[in-house]
Amino acid sequence: MPGARVKPRARIVFALAAVLAAPAFAAKDKVTVAPEEAAVRRLTGEQYRNVIRVVFGPTIAFGGHFEPGLKVGGLAAAGASSIGVTPAGMEQYDAIARVIAAQVVSEPYRAQTMPCQPENAKAADDACAQQFLSSVGRLLYRRPLTPASLHAHVAAAHAGAEATRDFYKGLGLSLAAMLSAPQFLFRDAELETDPDTRGGWRLDPYSKASQLSFFLWNAGPDLPLLAAAASGELSSRKGLAHQVDRMMASPRLEAGVRAFFIDNFGFDEFAELTKDAVLFPKFSAQAANDAQEQTLKTIVQLVLKENGDYRDIFTTKKTFLTPELGAIYRVPLVDDRPTGTPDGWAPYEFAADDRRAGILTHMSFTALHSPAGRGSPTIRGKALREVILCQKVPPPPGNVPFNIIQDTGNPLFKTARDRLTAHRANPVCAGCHKITDPIGLALENFDGAGEFRTTENGKKIDTSGELDGIAFKDAAGLGKAVHDSPATPRCLVNRLASYALGRLPGAGEQPWIAALQASFADTGYRVPDLMREIAVSDAFYRRALPRPPVVAGTAPVQQEAK
Repeated sequence: MPGARVKPRARIVFALAAVLAAPAFAAKDKVTVAPEEAAVRRLTGEQYRNVIRVVFGPTIAFGGHFEPGLKVGGLAAAGASSIGVTPAGMEQYDAIARVIAAQVVSEPYRAQTMPCQPENAKAADDACAQQFLSSVGRLLYRRPLTPASLHAHVAAAHAGAEATRDFYKGLGLSLAAMLSAPQFLFRDAELETDPDTRGGWRLDPYSKASQLSFFLWNAGPDLPLLAAAASGELSSRKGLAHQVDRMMASPRLEAGVRAFFIDNFGFDEFAELTKDAVLFPKFSAQAANDAQEQTLKTIVQLVLKENGDYRDIFTTKKTFLTPELGAIYRVPLVDDRPTGTPDGWAPYEFAADDRRAGILTHMSFTALHSPAGRGSPTIRGKALREVILCQKVPPPPGNVPFNIIQDTGNPLFKTARDRLTAHRANPVCAGCHKITDPIGLALENFDGAGEFRTTENGKKIDTSGELDGIAFKDAAGLGKAVHDSPATPRCLVNRLASYALGRLPGAGEQPWIAALQASFADTGYRVPDLMREIAVSDAFYRRALPRPPVVAGTAPVQQEAK
């Protein structure tokens, strides 16, 4: 009956890993959708940090390291529903939780974190503990604590206070347990019947609030959103649209946009990026950090602050630079501030005839997709195909020799184009290189650290090529070809939908994806409009019921809502 709810079953493997499934149904929406199974998603390290900073303040320090995630379809967000926590990882979460909790209940933080004071700081105070734990628990668990859960946490604080003879230490122990609990570490998905679809199911209001907030803000729901879930506002289209508009008008939307593009472009790989210091003396850890921020600032300015055409990020001459990047780009940055203190970031526009145009010519792309000691047209071309165009490039055979490509000092093959031409003489290699090299060679004016050059080993570099039949002469021409390719906006829609859902869209959701692609084109390829379209879509919140387990030799059992 309408309003019935079902909690997806969770499988605890030391911490938590969840499995859910369901039948398909026709959605009464713009398109017919067969929803996928609900998924429990582990918080990313950045989401964990964001939640803590919002709840307890921006100065909280974190100890330890988070377990690495799993990428699905090139996105860590899409792999979050496919991972649990190992015993070693749980130990790390416990250590981090204890460090955070100790700070939260410490004397310097109490004024901003505690809503009450105990009658006796050296003894248990259940009333004050309950007031604090219910308040922060609602934000950490992203829904009100059940009476049983709240009682358990208050009891833990009571026992801790008696054992330590310190109210705050006892409260800290209970808070640490809350911060390492599955309800916090994982984004659960509770379902309720969907009155708009016959036999359909959707996320309940609190799960919907989490789905929305982590998509738009990369953090948990705020108090107004939780209040909207409690009041039933999120259950109506009008109420949902009101909250989406409120959240998109918030400055916090920038964090959500940044989080998507960081994941989309694989900027986490910068943590492992190294360069030969002899060949690339200007490359440094600071330059690598600035390279990521340059691209993010450029994208945020164009697609969010100016609400421009997404495709223009591949052709724009406008960007932002620091002195570190200026040295690599050979751009002198003049400091005209009265104090004489170097300005960290400055807006900059490359000349019309400059070879640099769009983010493909940024150091964040050319350096990230290059080995330590050289550039690589093949790696860059592969990244462009897979990340920007969503076109899979098959891996190379295991027995292919790469000695010709790696021998950058070969007098017979002075440029990368020469070496790749010789390499492709092997018919086993020709297929893959045919789809990567013609576009990757357009970026050969940029060495392995992203610095501009016109020759290699004394020979002029030829940057001409073609993308799916569109010919170009240089990197700027490649950017224009990417801008004009119909695969570019289609890929963005696919990846943003996967990021939002936390998994790859299922076959039954493809009509919804097609509708999003059409809407994206109709609105001029505006990313905020696309984000809003996803956020208010019924398909974004519809889910299928759990499938009952099937035991060998028995017939499946029909599952009912509880």
